[in-house]
Amino acid sequence: MSVRALWIISHEKGENVSIRFSRRFSTVEHRAKRLAGSWYVAVPEENTVLQLLLTEMGLSDSNKPYVALRDDCLHCQRSPALELRVDGPAKGVLWPVLAISQGPLILACLPLVDAPAEPRPPLASLLSVSQGLTLLAGLQTFLLGAGGKLDSEGLASRLAMLPAVLLQVCPLGTPLDVPLLGAPATNTVPTPAGSQKQPAWKTGLHRGRAVVNVALAETVRSMQYGNRSRQDLWDVFGTVTCKCEVEGVLPNVTVTLTLPPNGSPLQDILVHPCVTSLDSTILTASSVDNYDGSAFSGPYKFPFSPPLEPFRLCSYTSQVPVPPILGSYQLREEENQLHVSVTLKLHESVKNSFEYCEAHLPFFNRDQMGVVDVKVSFGQLDISKEKNLLVWALGQKFPKSREVTMEGKITFSGPTAGPTDPLCTDLTAYIKLYFKVPDMTLSGCCVDQHSVQVYSSAKPRIVTSRELLSKEYFIWNSTGTAPVSSGQMML
Repeated sequence: MSVRALWIISHEKGENVSIRFSRRFSTVEHRAKRLAGSWYVAVPEENTVLQLLLTEMGLSDSNKPYVALRDDCLHCQRSPALELRVDGPAKGVLWPVLAISQGPLILACLPLVDAPAEPRPPLASLLSVSQGLTLLAGLQTFLLGAGGKLDSEGLASRLAMLPAVLLQVCPLGTPLDVPLLGAPATNTVPTPAGSQKQPAWKTGLHRGRAVVNVALAETVRSMQYGNRSRQDLWDVFGTVTCKCEVEGVLPNVTVTLTLPPNGSPLQDILVHPCVTSLDSTILTASSVDNYDGSAFSGPYKFPFSPPLEPFRLCSYTSQVPVPPILGSYQLREEENQLHVSVTLKLHESVKNSFEYCEAHLPFFNRDQMGVVDVKVSFGQLDISKEKNLLVWALGQKFPKSREVTMEGKITFSGPTAGPTDPLCTDLTAYIKLYFKVPDMTLSGCCVDQHSVQVYSSAKPRIVTSRELLSKEYFIWNSTGTAPVSSGQMML
């Protein structure tokens, strides 16, 4: 559950109604825009939000008992989940805006709804509504005290401390917990996560055997040009994600990463703030500096007190000698035909066992695809003429030779143009690979199940996993132009 925006409004009698505090979370707003698509409605300016909210709650236009925007029989109000109808360039409906009122304050927030905008899901099915209301209730108790009343000086003091409170309980718009009842915010170091209890907003407790799950994932990117004048580029980015499901107080845990004897040291290591101690030499290796072979090569020990939610324990980069799949792509044009020649070779160091492996060949800025006379030595070829796309499904294994080929001709015809891309003109074209290899990392880095130490009487079950995935894995046509970077790929 995340919050797009939060407002605290003062509406004491005899005083001007005003927004005393507001906070918007741009990262959550970006997610909301991607989820909503064409239904997306941006959060308007503060004054507009204030007016719409007061109108919807019946606190404005006291001399008008009937307000069409609010009282029309077609409008069904579902307090405290209100809808604000926004006019102007960003016309649309903000829903559900949660609002609670007590004493001199109105607290409101707009939670992120991870569901299609139409048809509108029932409120009872939205966990974000109940969790958002719990967050508002906790902030209300913090601001007004357990009795629901606080003098103006005390309220001003609490409002001044609110940014520090939100930084701890709602970082980047995602609540980790709500404030303790009546407890003021302090600037002291927060309590270690190992002594945390179940947060008020989290519905349900973990039942059953305790489990500590450690997942290691490496993503590999590649730009291969098939041209001696252009240097091929590739890089590896690794993440270690942890999840501790333990009833009651969370334990202290130590996770150890190991490398094979000839493995390259991990670089650019970043760790989660919950890590309690760390050898400084682990953090010194950087991919920006010239590699001299003297960097710390492990084992890498990360002792930590886990947070209440799944989290990224650390991330790193690694230098590997070759990409997992080497490719050659040649595309030549004769009249209205394209001659296609592709070779893909799986490197001998890579495990020949995929969860999936596909090669996509898109053709931009051309007429609709007509006759396709293309043969593959292995796998299955799917043709999407309306998208001008060839999908080469290689399945879960390369053949014994670890090499596959594609040869053939493609004719373009028809009145309907294919997809466009300002970059891929003429013979500028690429293959994009999508693959996932379970139980493997390109750097050889792994988490041994027996190396995970859990200091707890619960004796949890340890689950470890690792996988290798592709990301932005391109093989460019060697007979055409291609974008070339002179520097290192940045993740």
